[in-house]
Amino acid sequence: MPLRVTATDAAAALIRTLKDIHGPVMFHQSGGCCDGSAPMCFALGDFKTGAQDVLLGEIEGSPFYIGAAQFEYWRHTQLIIDVVDGRGGMFSLEGPEGKRFLTRSRVFSNDEWAKLKDAEQAKA
Repeated sequence: MPLRVTATDAAAALIRTLKDIHGPVMFHQSGGCCDGSAPMCFALGDFKTGAQDVLLGEIEGSPFYIGAAQFEYWRHTQLIIDVVDGRGGMFSLEGPEGKRFLTRSRVFSNDEWAKLKDAEQAKA
C-alpha cells in the first residue's frame, strides 16, 4: 500500500532529535495560517485535532494530520516531509534547532492511486 506521507532521511533524523528533547511528537499540515503551508511539529497532544482533521499516517512513529479540505486538494499526492536550514514556524518545535520542516509532494502513479481507492472503498 502506498504511504500518503513519508519523511526524508534528514527529516527523520530531526524528528528523532525532537523526540529525544520533547518526548512524543505529532504533525499537522498547516493550512496557510501564520506559517504558510509548513508542516507543524508539536509535542503530542499540544495541538488539538478535530473532526475536520484527517490522519494521513505516521512518520518516525509520529502521527501526521491534515485538514479535510486540504486532504481533498492533496489526495492524489504523496506528501514527503523534508527539512532545510532556516527558521520555520514560530509554533513548531524544530525552530530552535535552526531547521524547518518543508512539504514536498509527488503525484501517485495510476497503480498506486488504484490501490488507495480500493482501500478507501473497502473501509466504507
